[in-house]
Amino acid sequence: MDNMEASFKENWFKKTWWKYTDRTKYRSYKQQLSYNRTYAQINKFISENKNVTADEIFESIGDSREINLVHSGNAGDIIYSLPVVKRLHEMTSKPVNYFLKLNEPLLLLPGDVHPLGNVMLNRTMADNLKPLLNSQPYIDKTSIYNDQEVHLDLSLFRESGLELDKGNIARWNFYTTGINANLSEPWLDVQQRSEFSDSIVLSRSSRYNNPLISYSFLSEHKNVVFLGVKSEYERMKKSISNLYWHPVNDFLEMAEVIRGSKLFIGNQSFPFSIAEALKVVRLLEVFHLIPNVIPEGRNGYDFHFQKHFEYLVTSLVSNEKHYSYK
Repeated sequence: MDNMEASFKENWFKKTWWKYTDRTKYRSYKQQLSYNRTYAQINKFISENKNVTADEIFESIGDSREINLVHSGNAGDIIYSLPVVKRLHEMTSKPVNYFLKLNEPLLLLPGDVHPLGNVMLNRTMADNLKPLLNSQPYIDKTSIYNDQEVHLDLSLFRESGLELDKGNIARWNFYTTGINANLSEPWLDVQQRSEFSDSIVLSRSSRYNNPLISYSFLSEHKNVVFLGVKSEYERMKKSISNLYWHPVNDFLEMAEVIRGSKLFIGNQSFPFSIAEALKVVRLLEVFHLIPNVIPEGRNGYDFHFQKHFEYLVTSLVSNEKHYSYK
């Protein structure tokens, strides 16, 4: 179906009548209904002109000496927005101010747990993000949003109607701005902590866990370091006997640890977004129900099954030349 008639309206009586009297009309109605429900939000987003192009963004910036951007999403979403931020800076040569909007509601599925409870970004997370964001040459200043003038909202993808449970988070802002960036190249740059050069650094949140995967075999490896909150560490410690927890002061320190590691392993959570941005040797546990994180570029690997997980760790730790393309 190319287009749905604008006049289409849901009609329970017709649907029920056609179901028993005219199967052709019933099937056509069901197709139109599905199409309408799928594209209603997308059509609303387009009609409100919320999808913009680079030229429209430049027009909004006008003679301003700087670019003001805002984001209200999860910390990982913020890291994945940076390729567009970096590209905007390159295209305009203007300093970028990145505003963090706090306490936007987070919708969780029943049984899901998130470290921030029911909000996407709180003050503590913002304070932890600031040193990392401010260390990047294409960001001039990071601060809390307080009704400042904004040229681009980097959270607009949440209103777009696009299905965000698949694809690649790093491309979400491509779709709402029309600005594409090279995701095979790093978009974060930090110093490395050399004391972790012989370590497997690991992070695994309580969400996005592949039920087919066990980490217990990592007990056979030395120098396995966990990044994350204490409750996540204690959960993983039950599987990996020699696991060591390294609490960090902020996310710049987390990035420096990941940058210095021999191998980083993570699931579809915030620390992996840092590893992906740095393009370190990284291994992603894919959650098959929501496969919306995709390693791109050199040193990136992912897995669904235990056999491949164990093989990849062995190969990457031993630097087997026939496998690794570092």
